[in-house]
Amino acid sequence: MTTIDPNSPVPKYFQLRAILLDMIESTELPVDAPIPSERELCARYGLSRMTVRQGVDQLVSEGRLYRVPGKGTFVARPKIEMPLRLVSFTEDMLARGMRPGAIDLDRRTLPADARLARAFEVELGTPIHLIERLRTADGEPMALERAHILASLAPDLLDRRLADRSLYGVLEAVYGLVFDAGDQTIDAGLADATDARHLHIPRGSAVLLLRRRSFTNGTCAELGVSTYRADRYQVHTALGHPPTRS
Repeated sequence: MTTIDPNSPVPKYFQLRAILLDMIESTELPVDAPIPSERELCARYGLSRMTVRQGVDQLVSEGRLYRVPGKGTFVARPKIEMPLRLVSFTEDMLARGMRPGAIDLDRRTLPADARLARAFEVELGTPIHLIERLRTADGEPMALERAHILASLAPDLLDRRLADRSLYGVLEAVYGLVFDAGDQTIDAGLADATDARHLHIPRGSAVLLLRRRSFTNGTCAELGVSTYRADRYQVHTALGHPPTRS
C-alpha cells in the first residue's frame, strides 16, 4: 500500500499505519531514522492532521516508533521475541549477539507463605531464597527478575557473586541443578512506580508479566516472577493446522 484509498472500509489512519509500517519493515526507514513530519504526511497522503496523528500514535503505542520532544518521531529498534522455552536471559541475549548484564537489587531468605508453598509444593515456612535483579542487554534495562529458589537445593547461594552472571549457569555449575521441565504463563500488566524507575520507562507503561516454574528431576526448584518491557519484547509462536480426520 502506497496511497490512501478513500473508498476503503479500512480507516484512513490505519491505512497510514500500514504505509509507515511497510516503510519501516522494508528498511526504507532504518532504526533511529526520523519519519516525515505530520505536515509532510498530511500533504503527501491528503489527510487531516488529526488522522495523521492517530496513525502515528498507533505505531508509538505499539513500540514501532518513539518520540523525542522538540525533535520529532523516530523508528524504534525491533522488539525481541520472548523465548517460549527453558533458557536463561544470559543465554538468550548471547544467542542474539547482545551483551547481557545483571544488577543486584535484593537478596534474602524468607519462609514460604501460602502462595510459595503451593508453587513449590512444600510446607508453609520452608526456606526460599529470593534474588531480585535488573537484567540489561547492551546496557539497556530490559527486565526485572525475581527468582525464588528452594533454599535446600542451593544453601549458600546468597553468598555468591551473581552480578553479570547467569543464575542458571551458577545453579548448574555449583549445585548440579539442571532444569529439565517447566511451565510458564505470560500476562499483560502496567508498570508500577518502582518497576518503571528501574526499567527507565514511564509509570503505567505496558509490561509483560512472566511467571515460570522450573523443575529438576520432578522437583520444583525455581519460581521466577519477572517484569519485561512490552516496548522491547513481543511473544511469537508458530501455529500449525490440526490434521484432518479421515
